[in-house]
Amino acid sequence: MSTLTMNGEFSAEKPVDREKTSKPAATPVAEPVKETKMTSVATPAAAGTPFSEKLAGFGRAILPPVLGMLLLIGIWHVATHKGGSIPGPAQVWNAAVVLFSDPFYSNGPNDQGIGWNVLSSLQRVGIGFGFAALVGIPLGFILGRFTFLSSMVNPIISLLRPVSPLAWLPIGLLVFKKADPAATYTIFICSIWPMIMNTAQGVQRVPQDYLNVARVLALSEWKIVTKILFPAVLPYMLTGIRLSIGTAWLVIVAAEMLTGGVGIGFWVWDEWNNLKVEHIIIAIFVIGIVGLILEQMLILLAKKLTKESS
Repeated sequence: MSTLTMNGEFSAEKPVDREKTSKPAATPVAEPVKETKMTSVATPAAAGTPFSEKLAGFGRAILPPVLGMLLLIGIWHVATHKGGSIPGPAQVWNAAVVLFSDPFYSNGPNDQGIGWNVLSSLQRVGIGFGFAALVGIPLGFILGRFTFLSSMVNPIISLLRPVSPLAWLPIGLLVFKKADPAATYTIFICSIWPMIMNTAQGVQRVPQDYLNVARVLALSEWKIVTKILFPAVLPYMLTGIRLSIGTAWLVIVAAEMLTGGVGIGFWVWDEWNNLKVEHIIIAIFVIGIVGLILEQMLILLAKKLTKESS
């Protein structure tokens, strides 16, 4: 293509590339910005807060019992520092060091260490308590489920429950002719009542709507017990078990004092005959510690089972 210049001459123009002129200029693309993780720097105050809370919680849990025990030992020391028939804390501590240096010695059936005596008592409690649970818990479900049977059996329970456990010991000796099963029978008869009563009360407090739904669904009695009653009654049942184990451990000491043999109760009576008062006080602490451990174990079991059933 040519154009006319001012001098009257034609000049040729360079062709224009329209593809290049038609396209807009490409805008530069910004490179993506790399994300940077912000790290927070913990201040000393923030880092120390959890530890301080744990320390405060630990102090609230441990300090009161420790102060209580120190108060008891202080009163005991003040009451016995002038002498007398009751030994002081230092004397009992020295005797305990000697006693627990070999708690499982055995010099014959009537001369065994305190460890064997505690285990023998726990064995009797376990057998008697186990039989009481096998009988008492199902009986509690039956009495709570059927009003007629509950009305029939409740007067018998009300009559026998207040009887002192040791009053049943002669009956056990008469029936079994031996001291060991008689003591186990006494454990059984005294620990069965809390399990029956608490289990029956738990069954009676199950909402009637649950049972109505079960009736509409035509569930069998086994399904009603296992799927509806047992989860609802579990807290009551565990409370009865905890009360029963405390009663059983309380009774076995008194029963063994009367029946003799091997056991913590017999050991206490034997030490009294030998006038070893320090050992009697040690036995009192051992009985209390074992009872506390049994109760705490059942409390932990109750919390775990209740949490799993919820």
